[in-house]
Amino acid sequence: MGVFGNSLDKATTNTFTRPVPKSAQAQMKFLVKTLKGTRTAAERLGISQRTVERYLTGQIKQPRPDLATRLATETHKHWQPRVRERAKKKAATTNGIVIETRARFGFTAAPGTTDDARIRLITQHLPPAYAARLFDAHAAGASDQQLQGIAAEGLQEIYFKDHGHRAPGLQVEFTDIDYIELDF
Repeated sequence: MGVFGNSLDKATTNTFTRPVPKSAQAQMKFLVKTLKGTRTAAERLGISQRTVERYLTGQIKQPRPDLATRLATETHKHWQPRVRERAKKKAATTNGIVIETRARFGFTAAPGTTDDARIRLITQHLPPAYAARLFDAHAAGASDQQLQGIAAEGLQEIYFKDHGHRAPGLQVEFTDIDYIELDF
């Protein structure tokens, strides 16, 4: 997963109403309950069913670093799905999404003009239509380039063209992303 996919996942994580379980035992209990069994949890984590049972009883308390990462990832993936979906639906229908990025923005223009590509820090609210497109593309498994294209189109229309009030025909290039954060 790329920069945009990770930013979308982080933004949905920020909508959680309760903290995610921290201990290995609590995470394992949650996964067994959510995945409806120790066998399914073991298959998902790539460990034996007996190892899952040992975590549940508290015989094993500290997982190996690679297992700890997989356990935390699976827990985050399944934590509060209704809260996550509600926040996405609200962003896609009413609130929109806020994008903050530091990246290179440029336009198709003659060299030496003010349209030359340069690093810009932009914080911009994008309307619900762009949020919905980002969520749909992310859910469909779109590449980071495709998500970047949707965000570039949104910034082009809202930030650079001011909702169509200036710079008709302007095409924005969105490259060299230093960082990007999304919030809804």
